[in-house]
Amino acid sequence: MARTVAIGHQDYETVRVNNYFYIDKTDFIREWWDSGDIVTLITRPRRFGKTLNMSMTEKFFSVDYAGRSDLFEGMKIWEEERFRELQGRYPVIFLTFAGVKDNNYLSARENICRIIEEIYNRFDFLTQGELLNEKEKRYYSEVTARMDDSTAAVSLRNISDYLYRYYGEKVIILLDEYDTPMQEAYVNGYWEQLVSFTRSLFNYTFKTNPYLERALMTGITRVSKESIFSDLNNLKVVTSTTEMYETGFGFTEEEVFDALDEFGLEDKRGEVKSWYDGFVFGRQKDIYNPWSIINFLDERETAPYWANTSSNSLVGKLIRESSGRIKDDFRSLLEGGNIVTEIDEQIVYHQLDLDERAIWSLLLASGYLKVKDREVCQSGYEEWRQIYTLELTNFEVKVMFRHMVRDWFSSAASSYNEFIRALLMGDVDAMNEYMNRVARGTFSYFDTTKDAEHTEPEKFYHGFVLGLMVDLSDRYRLTSNRESGFGRYDVMLIPRREGIDGIIMEFKVFNPRREKDLEETAQNALNQIREKDYARELIENGVPEERIRAYGFAFRGKEVLIADSRIFYQ
Repeated sequence: MARTVAIGHQDYETVRVNNYFYIDKTDFIREWWDSGDIVTLITRPRRFGKTLNMSMTEKFFSVDYAGRSDLFEGMKIWEEERFRELQGRYPVIFLTFAGVKDNNYLSARENICRIIEEIYNRFDFLTQGELLNEKEKRYYSEVTARMDDSTAAVSLRNISDYLYRYYGEKVIILLDEYDTPMQEAYVNGYWEQLVSFTRSLFNYTFKTNPYLERALMTGITRVSKESIFSDLNNLKVVTSTTEMYETGFGFTEEEVFDALDEFGLEDKRGEVKSWYDGFVFGRQKDIYNPWSIINFLDERETAPYWANTSSNSLVGKLIRESSGRIKDDFRSLLEGGNIVTEIDEQIVYHQLDLDERAIWSLLLASGYLKVKDREVCQSGYEEWRQIYTLELTNFEVKVMFRHMVRDWFSSAASSYNEFIRALLMGDVDAMNEYMNRVARGTFSYFDTTKDAEHTEPEKFYHGFVLGLMVDLSDRYRLTSNRESGFGRYDVMLIPRREGIDGIIMEFKVFNPRREKDLEETAQNALNQIREKDYARELIENGVPEERIRAYGFAFRGKEVLIADSRIFYQ
């Protein structure tokens, strides 16, 4: 009989006591302990079992669970006698920053301090008796949500000391989702303040803590050492490309297929693989996201379960506001292609707006991209780079991004949809009417400059092209910035079947020094299409000349004028 699929449980004890569906990941404990690393940071995408594994690790080592062999009997970790002797041996401090999602620094700082205060409250028995002297007891009472920076910085190291004295064993510290506050700080503009506070806390907790046995941190990203880890030189970092803990997080294909067999879903293997396979950790391919698989076992139908578990606000913001080159590469990914780029797996948040490689690094760490190939390039004595070939992880991710692109035009959804209909019908008057509504509704949304009205509408244009690709992909193959004839056209819609028109679009910004009005700008765009022979690619793809439409788009601020032409060769 198949076990019960219980959605959302992150507590190992609850899952085991109730015999809920669970894939044994206890061998992670053995691998981590045998590594000997004193401080380990493991990054994995969201919903990959990080919190459940941390809970499992806590229940295994914590003195609070001494004698609870029932939680591990029958699991892989219980096969070795030496690990049975470790169960329930150490004091464990387990804290999570998952809920630190504040929009300002003071609230985030108070939230972190409150989490530490709760740790102190949990161990308040330490203040009883003579274990602590009077000064230490006073300090204990000063650890609150509003404690000062110096008190907060040493708080976790001090309680490690107290627990060591009480139990006679050094402390294991588990910190889950360490980077959640960092992402929120970047999005909400208080990055530098939080970095300063966190750097001191981490230094005292993980580097200058003589009462620390081991520490384990998990998160999505590897925040650069130059920020919060600058003083922490004893850190072992394990990212998705590292050949450690390859199967400790996520489900292998064998585990997924065994689960499908258990629930009588053997015939769904191909469908599940096409949707959810694709994650790669180290050398281990064919890793599946646990959240999607568990939800599939429960619902018994495919859907973008993992992609729908968060707003993806940071990813959406970075792509939407990125340069035209990033959007073009992103379009290539959505079409099933790949990109080749240099990657630094250390995420430097304040560079996300400046360095396009940082965006791809974040997408890779977050699980939206996977490594197809990797090459180490070295030229000269010091020049050493890692060049990655990246592609979308799987079909579920592709569905998520397509929905995200559609959402970009949600503020002008009605006008955008009407524009698409007018484009397909060749009604240039309606195209002009609806395109101006779309531009007014979304132009500034794509441009973060203070004076977006008078800047070159490059970001809007590339976002608009992505929207065309998503909504017309069943009828057309969309290309942009490609060579054809004697130049590079802006956008081309190549029919996927006979009987529909091929379309060329050229975008130009009004130049008051050279043009008297938007009509002239739009006509110049059409002239460029003719003079550069952009139609050549359509003709070579079998589109008759009489079925080729050309459109010149002229921009002046948020005002748009579209001119059209059908005649190319006379």
